[in-house]
Amino acid sequence: MTYKKVRTRFAPSPTGFLHIGGARTALFNWLYTRRHEGTFVLRIEDTDQARSTEESTRAILDAMTWLGLNWDEGPYFQAERVNIHRVMVQKLIDEGKAYYCICTPEELEAKRKKALAEGRKPKYDGTCRNRGLARSPGSVVRFRCPEVGMTIVRDLIKGNISFNNEELDDLIIERADGYPTYNFAVVVDDAQMGITHVIRGDDHVNNTPKQIRIYEALGCETPLFGHVPMILGSDKARLSKRHGATSVMAYQEMGYLPEALVNYLVRLGWSHGDQEIFAMEEMIREFSLEAVGKSAAVFNPEKLLWLNQQYIMSYPGERLAEVVLPFWEKRGFDLSNRGYAAKAVSDLRTRAKTLVELADAGAFFFREEVDYDPEAAAKFLTPEYGGHLQVVAERIPAVEDYTKDGLEAFLRALAEERGTKLKWIAQALRVALTGKTVSPGIDEVMVTLGKERVIERIRLALARIGAGG
Repeated sequence: MTYKKVRTRFAPSPTGFLHIGGARTALFNWLYTRRHEGTFVLRIEDTDQARSTEESTRAILDAMTWLGLNWDEGPYFQAERVNIHRVMVQKLIDEGKAYYCICTPEELEAKRKKALAEGRKPKYDGTCRNRGLARSPGSVVRFRCPEVGMTIVRDLIKGNISFNNEELDDLIIERADGYPTYNFAVVVDDAQMGITHVIRGDDHVNNTPKQIRIYEALGCETPLFGHVPMILGSDKARLSKRHGATSVMAYQEMGYLPEALVNYLVRLGWSHGDQEIFAMEEMIREFSLEAVGKSAAVFNPEKLLWLNQQYIMSYPGERLAEVVLPFWEKRGFDLSNRGYAAKAVSDLRTRAKTLVELADAGAFFFREEVDYDPEAAAKFLTPEYGGHLQVVAERIPAVEDYTKDGLEAFLRALAEERGTKLKWIAQALRVALTGKTVSPGIDEVMVTLGKERVIERIRLALARIGAGG
Protein backbone atom coordinates (compact mmCIF):
# COMPACT_ATOMS: atom_id res chain seq x y z
CA MET A 1 0.00 0.00 0.00
CA THR A 2 1.46 3.36 -1.00
CA TYR A 3 0.31 6.74 0.24
CA LYS A 4 0.99 9.99 -1.59
CA LYS A 5 1.61 12.03 1.55
CA VAL A 6 2.36 10.96 5.11
CA ARG A 7 -0.12 12.12 7.73
CA THR A 8 0.52 11.11 11.32
CA ARG A 9 -1.11 12.10 14.57
CA PHE A 10 -0.40 12.26 18.26
CA ALA A 11 -3.59 11.78 20.25
CA PRO A 12 -3.10 12.04 24.02
CA SER A 13 -5.89 11.86 26.59
CA PRO A 14 -6.02 14.96 28.82
CA THR A 15 -6.30 13.03 32.05
CA GLY A 16 -2.87 13.98 33.37
CA PHE A 17 0.49 15.39 32.34
CA LEU A 18 2.40 14.33 29.23
CA HIS A 19 4.64 11.52 30.42
CA ILE A 20 7.90 10.20 29.05
CA GLY A 21 6.31 7.34 27.09
CA GLY A 22 3.79 9.65 25.45
CA ALA A 23 6.49 12.18 24.62
CA ARG A 24 8.57 9.52 22.88
CA THR A 25 5.52 8.42 20.86
CA ALA A 26 4.91 12.04 19.86
CA LEU A 27 8.58 12.42 18.93
CA PHE A 28 8.65 9.31 16.75
CA ASN A 29 5.52 10.47 14.92
CA TRP A 30 6.95 13.97 14.52
CA LEU A 31 10.31 12.77 13.22
CA TYR A 32 8.74 10.31 10.79
CA THR A 33 6.47 13.06 9.49
CA ARG A 34 9.24 15.61 9.12
CA ARG A 35 11.48 13.05 7.43
CA HIS A 36 8.77 12.44 4.81
CA GLU A 37 7.65 16.08 4.61
CA GLY A 38 4.19 15.12 5.75
CA THR A 39 1.58 16.57 8.12
CA PHE A 40 1.65 16.10 11.89
CA VAL A 41 -1.78 16.32 13.52
CA LEU A 42 -2.43 16.90 17.22
CA ARG A 43 -5.72 15.55 18.54
CA ILE A 44 -6.85 15.67 22.17
CA GLU A 45 -8.88 12.56 22.97
CA ASP A 46 -11.15 13.99 25.65
CA THR A 47 -14.25 11.84 25.35
CA ASP A 48 -13.67 10.57 28.89
CA GLN A 49 -15.48 13.58 30.30
CA ALA A 50 -15.17 12.45 33.90
CA ARG A 51 -11.36 12.45 33.85
CA SER A 52 -10.44 14.99 31.15
CA THR A 53 -9.45 18.46 32.36
CA GLU A 54 -8.47 21.76 30.76
CA GLU A 55 -5.43 21.84 33.05
CA SER A 56 -4.18 18.56 31.62
CA THR A 57 -4.81 19.77 28.07
CA ARG A 58 -2.78 22.90 28.72
CA ALA A 59 0.00 20.86 30.33
CA ILE A 60 0.19 18.60 27.27
CA LEU A 61 0.32 21.55 24.87
CA ASP A 62 2.98 23.26 27.00
CA ALA A 63 5.10 20.09 27.07
CA MET A 64 4.85 19.63 23.30
CA THR A 65 5.82 23.26 22.77
CA TRP A 66 8.73 23.03 25.20
CA LEU A 67 10.05 19.94 23.42
CA GLY A 68 9.82 21.72 20.07
CA LEU A 69 7.31 19.25 18.61
CA ASN A 70 5.23 21.72 16.63
CA TRP A 71 2.04 20.42 15.03
CA ASP A 72 0.71 21.29 11.58
CA GLU A 73 -2.99 20.79 12.32
CA GLY A 74 -5.02 20.98 15.49
CA PRO A 75 -5.33 20.64 18.29
CA TYR A 76 -8.59 18.92 17.44
CA PHE A 77 -10.79 17.90 20.36
CA GLN A 78 -12.46 14.53 20.13
CA ALA A 79 -15.36 15.55 22.38
CA GLU A 80 -16.33 18.19 19.80
CA ARG A 81 -16.75 15.40 17.24
CA VAL A 82 -19.18 13.25 19.23
CA ASN A 83 -22.06 13.92 16.84
CA ILE A 84 -19.91 12.61 13.97
CA HIS A 85 -19.14 9.47 15.98
CA ARG A 86 -22.85 8.95 16.68
CA VAL A 87 -23.68 9.20 12.99
CA MET A 88 -21.08 6.52 12.26
CA VAL A 89 -22.44 4.31 15.06
CA GLN A 90 -25.91 4.60 13.56
CA LYS A 91 -24.52 3.72 10.14
CA LEU A 92 -23.16 0.44 11.51
CA ILE A 93 -26.44 -0.29 13.31
CA ASP A 94 -28.42 0.33 10.14
CA GLU A 95 -26.12 -2.00 8.19
CA GLY A 96 -26.37 -4.75 10.81
CA LYS A 97 -22.72 -4.34 11.77
CA ALA A 98 -23.48 -3.16 15.32
CA TYR A 99 -26.26 -3.79 17.81
CA TYR A 100 -27.75 -2.59 21.08
CA CYS A 101 -26.90 -4.50 24.24
CA ILE A 102 -28.79 -4.27 27.53
CA CYS A 103 -26.67 -6.61 29.63
CA THR A 104 -26.06 -5.01 33.01
CA PRO A 105 -22.61 -4.62 34.59
CA GLU A 106 -23.60 -7.26 37.14
CA GLU A 107 -24.62 -9.71 34.42
CA LEU A 108 -21.40 -9.07 32.51
CA GLU A 109 -19.32 -9.67 35.63
CA ALA A 110 -21.15 -12.95 36.24
CA LYS A 111 -20.48 -14.01 32.63
CA ARG A 112 -16.81 -13.10 33.03
CA LYS A 113 -16.40 -15.13 36.19
CA LYS A 114 -18.18 -18.12 34.66
CA ALA A 115 -15.96 -18.03 31.57
CA LEU A 116 -12.82 -17.89 33.68
CA ALA A 117 -14.05 -20.74 35.87
CA GLU A 118 -14.62 -22.85 32.74
CA GLY A 119 -11.21 -22.00 31.33
CA ARG A 120 -12.59 -19.80 28.56
CA LYS A 121 -11.52 -16.32 27.51
CA PRO A 122 -13.79 -13.84 29.35
CA LYS A 123 -15.18 -12.23 26.17
CA TYR A 124 -18.76 -11.11 25.70
CA ASP A 125 -20.91 -14.16 24.96
CA GLY A 126 -23.19 -12.49 22.40
CA THR A 127 -26.38 -12.57 24.49
CA CYS A 128 -27.83 -9.52 22.70
CA ARG A 129 -26.10 -10.09 19.35
CA ASN A 130 -29.16 -11.35 17.44
CA ARG A 131 -32.02 -9.94 19.52
CA GLY A 132 -32.62 -6.88 17.31
CA LEU A 133 -32.93 -4.56 20.30
CA ALA A 134 -33.63 -0.83 20.07
CA ARG A 135 -32.04 1.94 22.11
CA SER A 136 -33.24 1.98 25.71
CA PRO A 137 -32.12 3.53 29.01
CA GLY A 138 -28.75 2.06 29.94
CA SER A 139 -28.19 0.31 26.62
CA VAL A 140 -24.82 0.36 24.88
CA VAL A 141 -23.85 -0.31 21.28
CA ARG A 142 -21.58 -3.24 20.45
CA PHE A 143 -19.64 -3.85 17.26
CA ARG A 144 -20.42 -7.16 15.55
CA CYS A 145 -16.96 -8.70 15.20
CA PRO A 146 -16.45 -11.53 12.70
CA GLU A 147 -16.45 -14.90 14.42
CA VAL A 148 -14.30 -16.82 11.95
CA GLY A 149 -11.08 -16.22 10.04
CA MET A 150 -7.94 -14.27 10.89
CA THR A 151 -7.01 -10.62 11.14
CA ILE A 152 -3.45 -9.80 10.12
CA VAL A 153 -1.76 -6.70 11.49
CA ARG A 154 1.09 -5.73 9.17
CA ASP A 155 3.17 -3.89 11.69
CA LEU A 156 5.95 -1.62 10.42
CA ILE A 157 8.07 -2.34 13.50
CA LYS A 158 7.09 -5.78 14.75
CA GLY A 159 6.29 -7.43 11.44
CA ASN A 160 3.08 -9.37 10.74
CA ILE A 161 0.96 -10.28 13.77
CA SER A 162 -1.96 -12.72 13.38
CA PHE A 163 -5.15 -12.71 15.45
CA ASN A 164 -7.82 -15.38 15.41
CA ASN A 165 -11.17 -13.65 14.99
CA GLU A 166 -12.75 -16.10 17.41
CA GLU A 167 -10.71 -14.40 20.12
CA LEU A 168 -11.99 -10.92 19.29
CA ASP A 169 -14.77 -9.45 21.39
CA ASP A 170 -17.97 -7.71 20.35
CA LEU A 171 -16.55 -4.55 21.84
CA ILE A 172 -18.67 -1.65 23.02
CA ILE A 173 -18.39 1.28 20.59
CA GLU A 174 -20.88 3.64 22.26
CA ARG A 175 -21.43 3.86 25.99
CA ALA A 176 -24.77 4.32 27.71
CA ASP A 177 -24.05 8.07 28.06
CA GLY A 178 -23.91 8.40 24.27
CA TYR A 179 -20.15 8.91 24.11
CA PRO A 180 -17.99 6.70 21.89
CA THR A 181 -15.38 4.37 23.30
CA TYR A 182 -11.71 4.79 22.45
CA ASN A 183 -11.50 2.03 19.85
CA PHE A 184 -14.37 3.44 17.82
CA ALA A 185 -13.68 7.17 18.10
CA VAL A 186 -10.04 6.76 17.18
CA VAL A 187 -10.91 4.89 14.00
CA VAL A 188 -13.51 7.44 12.89
CA ASP A 189 -11.20 10.35 13.61
CA ASP A 190 -8.13 8.80 12.00
CA ALA A 191 -10.16 7.87 8.92
CA GLN A 192 -11.75 11.29 8.53
CA MET A 193 -8.50 13.11 9.16
CA GLY A 194 -6.74 11.03 6.52
CA ILE A 195 -4.15 9.56 8.88
CA THR A 196 -1.85 7.31 6.87
CA HIS A 197 0.43 6.02 9.62
CA VAL A 198 -0.51 5.21 13.21
CA ILE A 199 2.67 5.09 15.32
CA ARG A 200 1.94 4.33 18.96
CA GLY A 201 2.95 2.28 21.98
CA ASP A 202 2.73 -1.48 21.78
CA ASP A 203 0.20 -1.54 24.61
CA HIS A 204 -2.23 -0.86 21.74
CA VAL A 205 -1.31 -3.97 19.73
CA ASN A 206 -4.36 -5.91 20.95
CA ASN A 207 -6.63 -3.00 20.00
CA THR A 208 -5.38 -2.99 16.43
CA PRO A 209 -7.26 -6.04 15.01
CA LYS A 210 -10.51 -4.66 16.44
CA GLN A 211 -9.81 -1.29 14.88
CA ILE A 212 -8.94 -2.85 11.53
CA ARG A 213 -12.33 -4.57 11.52
CA ILE A 214 -14.05 -1.26 12.28
CA TYR A 215 -12.19 0.45 9.41
CA GLU A 216 -13.41 -2.30 7.10
CA ALA A 217 -16.98 -2.11 8.42
CA LEU A 218 -17.05 1.65 7.82
CA GLY A 219 -15.62 1.20 4.32
CA CYS A 220 -12.51 3.25 5.15
CA GLU A 221 -8.92 2.68 4.07
CA THR A 222 -6.83 1.18 6.86
CA PRO A 223 -3.68 3.10 7.81
CA LEU A 224 -0.29 1.52 8.31
CA PHE A 225 0.52 0.66 11.93
CA GLY A 226 3.80 0.77 13.82
CA HIS A 227 3.86 -0.25 17.48
CA VAL A 228 6.77 1.05 19.53
CA PRO A 229 7.99 -1.18 22.41
CA MET A 230 7.35 0.14 25.89
CA ILE A 231 9.85 1.84 28.17
CA LEU A 232 11.00 -0.04 31.26
CA GLY A 233 12.64 1.12 34.45
CA SER A 234 16.06 -0.15 35.51
CA ASP A 235 14.34 -3.06 37.28
CA LYS A 236 12.76 -4.08 33.94
CA ALA A 237 9.28 -3.20 35.21
CA ARG A 238 7.13 -0.80 33.24
CA LEU A 239 8.28 2.80 33.74
CA SER A 240 6.34 4.43 36.55
CA LYS A 241 6.65 7.13 39.21
CA ARG A 242 8.72 4.87 41.43
CA HIS A 243 11.50 5.06 38.83
CA GLY A 244 11.60 8.85 39.16
CA ALA A 245 9.88 11.66 37.31
CA THR A 246 7.70 10.56 34.41
CA SER A 247 6.14 13.95 33.55
CA VAL A 248 7.90 15.88 30.81
CA MET A 249 7.47 19.22 32.53
CA ALA A 250 8.96 17.81 35.74
CA TYR A 251 12.21 17.55 33.79
CA GLN A 252 11.96 21.21 32.86
CA GLU A 253 11.55 22.06 36.55
CA MET A 254 14.57 19.90 37.42
CA GLY A 255 16.71 21.89 35.01
CA TYR A 256 16.90 19.70 31.92
CA LEU A 257 17.19 21.24 28.48
CA PRO A 258 14.49 20.24 25.98
CA GLU A 259 17.07 19.32 23.34
CA ALA A 260 18.74 16.93 25.79
CA LEU A 261 15.45 15.23 26.67
CA VAL A 262 14.48 14.93 23.00
CA ASN A 263 17.91 13.48 22.19
CA TYR A 264 17.54 11.00 25.02
CA LEU A 265 14.00 9.98 24.04
CA VAL A 266 14.92 9.32 20.42
CA ARG A 267 17.58 6.87 21.57
CA LEU A 268 15.05 4.93 23.65
CA GLY A 269 14.37 2.26 21.09
CA TRP A 270 15.97 3.83 18.01
CA SER A 271 19.59 3.89 16.98
CA HIS A 272 21.84 5.11 14.19
CA GLY A 273 25.13 3.30 14.52
CA ASP A 274 26.88 4.17 17.78
CA GLN A 275 26.02 7.87 17.62
CA GLU A 276 24.63 9.25 20.88
CA ILE A 277 24.25 12.99 20.34
CA PHE A 278 22.05 14.25 17.51
CA ALA A 279 21.08 17.70 16.34
CA MET A 280 17.39 17.88 15.49
CA GLU A 281 18.21 18.11 11.77
CA GLU A 282 20.20 14.87 12.03
CA MET A 283 17.33 13.09 13.78
CA ILE A 284 14.93 14.12 11.04
CA ARG A 285 17.34 13.06 8.31
CA GLU A 286 18.22 9.69 9.80
CA PHE A 287 15.03 8.56 11.56
CA SER A 288 13.25 5.48 10.23
CA LEU A 289 10.83 2.96 11.68
CA GLU A 290 13.02 0.15 10.37
CA ALA A 291 15.68 1.19 12.89
CA VAL A 292 13.28 1.09 15.85
CA GLY A 293 14.01 -1.95 18.00
CA LYS A 294 11.47 -4.68 18.70
CA SER A 295 12.35 -5.08 22.37
CA ALA A 296 11.60 -2.74 25.26
CA ALA A 297 13.92 0.17 26.02
CA VAL A 298 15.32 0.74 29.51
CA PHE A 299 15.19 4.24 30.98
CA ASN A 300 18.57 5.25 32.39
CA PRO A 301 18.47 8.53 34.40
CA GLU A 302 22.27 8.70 34.53
CA LYS A 303 22.50 8.64 30.74
CA LEU A 304 19.96 11.45 30.51
CA LEU A 305 21.93 13.45 33.07
CA TRP A 306 25.13 12.95 31.06
CA LEU A 307 23.41 14.09 27.88
CA ASN A 308 22.04 17.14 29.63
CA GLN A 309 25.52 18.09 30.76
CA GLN A 310 26.81 17.79 27.19
CA TYR A 311 24.06 20.12 25.97
CA ILE A 312 24.68 22.64 28.75
CA MET A 313 28.36 22.80 27.78
CA SER A 314 27.57 23.27 24.09
CA TYR A 315 24.51 25.55 24.37
CA PRO A 316 24.82 29.03 22.82
CA GLY A 317 25.84 31.42 25.62
CA GLU A 318 22.98 33.92 25.36
CA ARG A 319 20.40 31.15 25.08
CA LEU A 320 21.82 29.32 28.10
CA ALA A 321 21.67 32.50 30.17
CA GLU A 322 18.07 32.98 29.06
CA VAL A 323 16.96 29.53 30.27
CA VAL A 324 18.88 29.78 33.56
CA LEU A 325 17.45 33.19 34.51
CA PRO A 326 14.06 31.82 35.66
CA PHE A 327 15.83 29.60 38.19
CA TRP A 328 17.64 32.63 39.63
CA GLU A 329 14.47 34.71 39.51
CA LYS A 330 12.78 32.16 41.76
CA ARG A 331 15.50 32.89 44.32
CA GLY A 332 14.65 36.60 44.22
CA PHE A 333 17.94 37.78 42.74
CA ASP A 334 18.34 41.10 40.90
CA LEU A 335 18.87 40.15 37.26
CA SER A 336 18.60 43.61 35.73
CA ASN A 337 22.20 43.37 34.51
CA ARG A 338 21.78 40.65 31.89
CA GLY A 339 25.38 40.97 30.71
CA TYR A 340 26.61 40.15 34.21
CA ALA A 341 24.27 37.15 34.38
CA ALA A 342 25.56 35.91 31.02
CA LYS A 343 29.17 36.12 32.27
CA ALA A 344 28.22 34.15 35.37
CA VAL A 345 26.62 31.43 33.24
CA SER A 346 29.72 31.23 31.08
CA ASP A 347 31.86 30.60 34.17
CA LEU A 348 29.55 27.87 35.49
CA ARG A 349 28.51 25.91 32.40
CA THR A 350 31.28 23.29 32.44
CA ARG A 351 30.54 22.31 36.05
CA ALA A 352 26.77 21.74 36.04
CA LYS A 353 24.69 18.75 34.95
CA THR A 354 21.37 20.59 35.24
CA LEU A 355 20.18 24.18 35.17
CA VAL A 356 19.21 23.82 38.83
CA GLU A 357 22.79 22.82 39.66
CA LEU A 358 24.06 25.73 37.61
CA ALA A 359 21.72 28.17 39.34
CA ASP A 360 22.65 26.84 42.79
CA ALA A 361 26.37 26.95 42.04
CA GLY A 362 26.13 30.52 40.77
CA ALA A 363 23.96 31.98 43.51
CA PHE A 364 27.01 33.64 45.05
CA PHE A 365 27.28 35.95 42.04
CA PHE A 366 23.99 37.63 42.96
CA ARG A 367 23.78 37.58 46.75
CA GLU A 368 24.39 40.93 48.39
CA GLU A 369 26.11 39.20 51.29
CA VAL A 370 28.34 36.15 50.97
CA ASP A 371 26.83 32.99 52.43
CA TYR A 372 29.90 31.39 54.00
CA ASP A 373 30.14 27.64 54.42
CA PRO A 374 31.03 27.25 58.14
CA GLU A 375 33.83 24.73 57.56
CA ALA A 376 35.31 26.73 54.71
CA ALA A 377 35.24 29.95 56.71
CA ALA A 378 36.75 28.27 59.77
CA LYS A 379 39.67 27.03 57.70
CA PHE A 380 40.40 29.94 55.38
CA LEU A 381 38.94 33.10 56.90
CA THR A 382 41.57 33.26 59.64
CA PRO A 383 44.38 35.68 60.51
CA GLU A 384 46.79 33.27 58.79
CA TYR A 385 45.14 34.01 55.43
CA GLY A 386 43.94 37.51 56.25
CA GLY A 387 47.27 39.05 55.28
CA HIS A 388 47.06 37.56 51.78
CA LEU A 389 43.52 38.87 51.34
CA GLN A 390 44.51 42.34 52.59
CA VAL A 391 47.29 42.64 50.00
CA VAL A 392 44.99 41.44 47.19
CA ALA A 393 42.40 44.07 48.10
CA GLU A 394 45.05 46.80 48.23
CA ARG A 395 46.63 45.94 44.86
CA ILE A 396 43.59 44.99 42.75
CA PRO A 397 42.75 48.63 41.84
CA ALA A 398 46.14 48.98 40.15
CA VAL A 399 45.87 45.76 38.09
CA GLU A 400 45.70 46.94 34.46
CA ASP A 401 45.33 43.54 32.79
CA TYR A 402 42.10 42.57 34.58
CA THR A 403 41.57 39.42 32.52
CA LYS A 404 41.75 35.73 33.34
CA ASP A 405 45.39 35.54 32.21
CA GLY A 406 46.27 38.85 33.78
CA LEU A 407 44.81 37.90 37.16
CA GLU A 408 46.49 34.51 37.11
CA ALA A 409 49.84 36.20 36.54
CA PHE A 410 49.06 38.74 39.30
CA LEU A 411 48.20 36.01 41.85
CA ARG A 412 51.24 33.89 40.95
CA ALA A 413 53.56 36.85 41.40
CA LEU A 414 51.88 37.68 44.71
CA ALA A 415 52.28 34.11 45.99
CA GLU A 416 55.96 34.13 45.08
CA GLU A 417 56.44 37.50 46.77
CA ARG A 418 54.74 36.31 49.96
CA GLY A 419 56.57 32.99 50.02
CA THR A 420 53.49 30.81 49.82
CA LYS A 421 51.76 28.56 47.34
CA LEU A 422 49.27 29.99 44.86
CA LYS A 423 46.61 27.49 45.98
CA TRP A 424 46.50 28.95 49.51
CA ILE A 425 45.88 32.48 48.29
CA ALA A 426 43.41 31.17 45.73
CA GLN A 427 41.43 29.16 48.31
CA ALA A 428 41.25 32.04 50.76
CA LEU A 429 40.09 34.28 47.93
CA ARG A 430 37.55 31.68 46.80
CA VAL A 431 35.96 31.49 50.24
CA ALA A 432 35.99 35.28 50.60
CA LEU A 433 34.31 35.79 47.21
CA THR A 434 31.97 32.79 46.97
CA GLY A 435 31.61 31.41 50.50
CA LYS A 436 32.70 27.97 49.34
CA THR A 437 35.87 26.01 48.63
CA VAL A 438 34.56 24.86 45.24
CA SER A 439 33.78 27.26 42.40
CA PRO A 440 34.82 28.08 38.86
CA GLY A 441 38.45 29.20 38.46
CA ILE A 442 39.13 32.02 40.91
CA ASP A 443 40.51 34.22 38.11
CA GLU A 444 37.25 33.70 36.13
CA VAL A 445 35.19 34.54 39.21
CA MET A 446 37.18 37.73 39.81
CA VAL A 447 36.74 38.86 36.19
CA THR A 448 32.99 38.33 36.31
CA LEU A 449 32.51 39.94 39.73
CA GLY A 450 34.57 42.95 38.69
CA LYS A 451 37.04 44.95 40.77
CA GLU A 452 34.46 46.70 42.97
CA ARG A 453 32.65 43.53 44.03
CA VAL A 454 35.94 41.70 44.62
CA ILE A 455 37.27 44.46 46.86
CA GLU A 456 33.98 44.78 48.74
CA ARG A 457 33.76 41.04 49.40
CA ILE A 458 37.35 40.85 50.57
CA ARG A 459 36.63 43.75 52.97
CA LEU A 460 33.64 41.81 54.35
CA ALA A 461 35.80 38.70 54.82
CA LEU A 462 38.52 40.73 56.58
CA ALA A 463 35.89 42.26 58.86
CA ARG A 464 34.73 38.73 59.72
CA ILE A 465 38.33 37.71 60.50
CA GLY A 466 38.85 40.82 62.58
CA ALA A 467 35.69 40.07 64.52
CA GLY A 468 37.03 36.62 65.33
CA GLY A 469 35.09 34.70 62.64
